[in-house]
Amino acid sequence: MKMDKEISHPIHPRNNHKLKLEYTEVPFNCDGCKEAGIGLKYKCQLCEFDLHKSCAMAAPSLTHKFYNKCVFQLLYRPPGEIRRYCDACRKDVQGFVYHCRRCGFDLHPCCANLPQVLDDGECHLRLCMKLSSSCHRCGGKGPGWAYRSECNSYNLHVSCVKELLVESWQAMYLNVDKNKVRELQTRIPSLRGTLQNHHGGGGGRGRMRKCCEIAGGAVRIIVSAILGDPTALIAAAVGGFMSK
Repeated sequence: MKMDKEISHPIHPRNNHKLKLEYTEVPFNCDGCKEAGIGLKYKCQLCEFDLHKSCAMAAPSLTHKFYNKCVFQLLYRPPGEIRRYCDACRKDVQGFVYHCRRCGFDLHPCCANLPQVLDDGECHLRLCMKLSSSCHRCGGKGPGWAYRSECNSYNLHVSCVKELLVESWQAMYLNVDKNKVRELQTRIPSLRGTLQNHHGGGGGRGRMRKCCEIAGGAVRIIVSAILGDPTALIAAAVGGFMSK
């Protein structure tokens, strides 16, 4: 997608302030979707206003493979008076949202753009609407989008990745005690141990190692999509925690 270096946006018309594309390694809150962001963003040079790249360039409507009968319209605020949540990550909708008026489904812009398949030619991770096996982090099943490995031994909710993101953000950027970082690493179950149990020893070790690498990469890609930038440093950090 071609990105303009300077744009205007209808939700920020104040004196025709322009938003300029810039890169930051400091986390910010997107004034569009109200979700966390890092990396590429559109920022007003005259006041405190930031938009994810994906929010600033969001299409007015889209369709999604998981909802064949739905047409999602981009809304700048949640519809109605009742509390709404994203049907992908199950987190609250507080700002920009893709909403289907016919069916009532809602998607955060970052969730709507998550890749369906992560594939390096050998191992595959596929996005699914709900899990029939336990999530590698929370142990839960059921509704909520997740990535599942081809070997069916690795499952991770998108919502769990968001929680990891917040914890890592706090540990890395908000002056949390360094013990918090070590605590975070010990609380995340070992992906390698899970896949070792599934593949066993011998010839399965090579494939197990490969699945570890791909799954760690999947976490980085998911985090990057959520943040709106594939070069975000924190994505690599979270992915590293998961693949230890």
